[in-house]
Amino acid sequence: MEKPNASLVEPIGEVNLHSPKWNFGNGLKKFQFMLESFFIKKGILLLIVGFLLGRALILAKLAPFSLPFFAAVYLIKRDRAPIALIGLISGAATLSLANAALTFIITVCFIIIYRISQKWIDNEMKALPFFVGGILGLGKLAESYYFSDQLTIYDGMMVGVQASLAFILTLIFLQSIPLLTFNKRRQLLKTEEIVCLIIMLASIMTGTIGWKVYDLSVEHILSRYLVLIFSFIAGATIGSTVGVVTGLIFSLASVSSFYHMSLLAFSGVLGGLMKEGKKIGVSIGLFIATLLIAMYGEGGGSIKVTILESAAAISLFLLTPHMLTSRLAKYIPGTPEHTAEQQKYMRKMRDVTAQRVSQFSSVFHALSKSFSQLDREEPDGEESIREMDYFMSHVTEKTCQTCFKKEQCWAKNFSTTYAYLEEIIHEMDQNDGNVSLKLAREWEKLCTRSKKVYETIGTELTFYQANQKLKKKVQESRNLVADQLMGVSEVMDNFAKEIQRERENYYKQEEQIMEAMQGFGIHIEQVEIYSLEPGNVDIEMSIPYCNGRGECEKLIAPMLSDILGETILVNREECAAYPNGYCHVVFRSSKAYTVETGVAHAAKDGGLVSGDSHSTIELGLGKFALAISDGMGNGERAHYESKETLKLLQKILQSGIEEQIAIKSVNSILSLRTTDEIFSTLDLAMIDLKNASGKFLKIGSTPSFIKRGKKVIKIQASNLPMGILQDFEVDVVSEQLKAGDLLIMMSDGVFEGPKHVENYDLWMKRKILELETDDPQDIADLILEEVIRSKGEVIDDDMTIMVAKIKHNTPKWASIPMQKLKKRA
Repeated sequence: MEKPNASLVEPIGEVNLHSPKWNFGNGLKKFQFMLESFFIKKGILLLIVGFLLGRALILAKLAPFSLPFFAAVYLIKRDRAPIALIGLISGAATLSLANAALTFIITVCFIIIYRISQKWIDNEMKALPFFVGGILGLGKLAESYYFSDQLTIYDGMMVGVQASLAFILTLIFLQSIPLLTFNKRRQLLKTEEIVCLIIMLASIMTGTIGWKVYDLSVEHILSRYLVLIFSFIAGATIGSTVGVVTGLIFSLASVSSFYHMSLLAFSGVLGGLMKEGKKIGVSIGLFIATLLIAMYGEGGGSIKVTILESAAAISLFLLTPHMLTSRLAKYIPGTPEHTAEQQKYMRKMRDVTAQRVSQFSSVFHALSKSFSQLDREEPDGEESIREMDYFMSHVTEKTCQTCFKKEQCWAKNFSTTYAYLEEIIHEMDQNDGNVSLKLAREWEKLCTRSKKVYETIGTELTFYQANQKLKKKVQESRNLVADQLMGVSEVMDNFAKEIQRERENYYKQEEQIMEAMQGFGIHIEQVEIYSLEPGNVDIEMSIPYCNGRGECEKLIAPMLSDILGETILVNREECAAYPNGYCHVVFRSSKAYTVETGVAHAAKDGGLVSGDSHSTIELGLGKFALAISDGMGNGERAHYESKETLKLLQKILQSGIEEQIAIKSVNSILSLRTTDEIFSTLDLAMIDLKNASGKFLKIGSTPSFIKRGKKVIKIQASNLPMGILQDFEVDVVSEQLKAGDLLIMMSDGVFEGPKHVENYDLWMKRKILELETDDPQDIADLILEEVIRSKGEVIDDDMTIMVAKIKHNTPKWASIPMQKLKKRA
C-alpha cells in the first residue's frame, strides 16, 4: 500500500494535537453547546425562572406572576409547560403550602377553561391576556371569600389590581419568553421587546428578595449586575432605563427598596457614559453612584453593606465572558456589534444577489451562443449540395421518371446530365427563368423533354425562392435574438460586478472635511461621502441656509477641489424652504472637457417635416453622443423612420450595451420590422469627456469633418444604410480630439447639396477653412446657408448639420488653497 504524503498528514496532526488555541476554541464551543442544550432545549431555564416567579410577590402580598408565566409558556412552548408548572409550584411552596395549592388549582382551571373555549377563539395571542386576567381575578375572589366569608371593597380592589397586573404581565411574557426559549435568533430586538425583557428579568429577581449571602442581599447584587451588563452593552440610555424599571419593580415588591431605584438609575447613567472605558469604566460608574446614593439615602454602618454589594456585582460583571455580552449586543440596535452583524447580513445579501444576477447573465450568454451556433452546425458547401440534390430530385420526379431515356441519361451519363441540369437551374435562378441559347441548344441535344424540364424548374424555383426568403427571415430573427441576448448578458454581468463593489467607509475623511470647513469659518451640519474615486467623486452635504449668497458654488466646491486635488462642482442643490432650515447639496467631479453644440436643419421645399432627425445623448460614465439619422425619402414616413432609429439607439445605449452591439440591434429591428424597403442612415459620434477621445460609427452616412486650427480632418467609413443587410460589420473610426476642435456632422442633403461641384470633399473642406468664427451655432447656420445659396435658394432635399466644439472644462471659481487632506486614510 502506498505511503501517505507527509505534507498532507502532518498539518492535520498539528491542528488536532499541538494547537492549544484550536483545542481551546473547540472546547469552548462544545461547552457552550452543552449549556444551551441543558438550559434551553431541556427546559431547565424555564424551571428556574418558574421557581423564582412562583415565590415573587408585590407589596409582600400579591402574587400575579405565576399564571401569566404559565399561560405564555403554554401558548409558545406547550411541551415545556409541565416543567414551568413544576417550577412555579415549587417556588410557591417556599412561601406557603396554601399558596402552592392555590397556584396549582388556578393553573388547572385555566387549562380546562382555555381548552374548552379554544374552538371559539380566532386569535389565541390576543385572547390569552383576557383569559389570564379573568381566571386569576375569579380565583383570587374565591380565595378571599373562602377565608373571610365576606367580601370587602378592599378585597375587590386588590383582586382588580392582581387581575390587571396579570393582564399586563401576560403581554410582557408573550414578548420576552421567546427570547429565553429560542437559542437561534436573527432579528434585532425591538424597543418594546427590550423593555419587556427588562421587566421580566426584574420580576424574576424579585423572587430572590430575602436571600442573603454573608448579610449581602442577593437581589441588590443581581439588579446592579443587570444594570452593569446593559450599560456596558448599550450605553447610558438603555442602562438608565434598566435601572429605573428594575428599581421600580423592586420598590413595588418591597417599599423599603425604594431608594434602590435611585441607585440603579444613577449607576445606569454613569456606567453608560463611561462605557468607553470598557468594563473598568462601567464599574467605576456604579461605584461612584453607590457612594453618592449610600451617603445620601442611608446612614451609618449600611454604607459598608451597600459598597460590598456593589463590589460583588462588579466582581460578577468582570467575570462575565466577553462572548456573552457580544452575543447579546448583536440584537440591540445602536451597538457596534449590531452594526457589524447588519453589515455582514447586507454583504451576504449583496453576494447572493450578485451571484443570481451573474447566473442569469450566464443563462443569457448560453442562449445567445445556442442561437448563433444553429447556423454553424453544417458547412455552407454541404448545405448547398444537399439543397441542389433535393431540388433535382423534385424536378426529375416530374420529368425523367416516365422518360424512355432515363437509363441513358442517369445511369450511363450521370455526371454530364447532372452538370447540365445544375447549370440550367443556376441560369434560370439568376436570369428570371431564362436560359442562354448556347446552353439551350446543348441541352436539347441530350434531352427529349427540354420544354417540360424548363417549366418544372421554373415552378420549383418559385417555391425554392420563397423558401429561401423564409429561411433568411428566420436567420435574421435568430441573429437578432442572439445579439440581444449577448447584450443583455453583458449588461447583467457588469451589473453583478457593480453590486459586488461595496460602498467604502469614509468616516475619517468626512470628519477631516468637516474640520477643514469649520476651521475656515463655514458651518457644515453633515457630510456623507459615497465615492472618492478619481474622476467620480460623489459627496453630499447639509449646510445651514445661506440666504442665497452661493456659498456652495463660491466657497465649498473650490475648497473641496483643493482638498481632493481635482475640480469639484455643484451637481445638485436643494435650498432650504425657510431661513432656519438646511440646504442639501451634491458635489461631483467635473469632467475634463465639455461639448458645446449647434444645429441647423431645413426640410425639403421649405416644409415643416424633415426626413432627418438629430439627437444629443447624455450617457453614463462621462460620455456624450451626437447622432444624425436620415430616413429614406422625405416627409412624415422618412421622419418617423429616422426618429425611431435614434430613439431605439438612445434607449439601448443608455442601458449600458456597447455601441457596436447597439447599432447591430437597431439594424436587426429595422430590417425585421417591415417588408417595405425603408432604410435609414446613422452618423454617430461618441465623445469621452474624461480624455476627449472620440469614436465615429457611420452607417450609410456622409463624411464628418474635424477642424483643428488651419487643418481639416475627414472622418469616413463605408457601411450600407441600416435595414438593408442583416449581417454587417460596423466600422469604428477612432480619433483623439483636442480642446478647440470643431466636429462638423451633416446629412447627405448638405454634403451633396452644392450644384456644379465635382468634388464635394474639397468644396466642404474649403468652406470650413474659410470660416472666421468658432461658435458652433454660427458655423451650422453659415454652412447651411452657403449650401442653399449654391442651389439657387432651392431646397431639394432634407438638410441637417450638427457642430460640436470641444472645450476644456474651466471651473467658474478657482480652488481655494488650504491644508491638504489625504483622500484615503
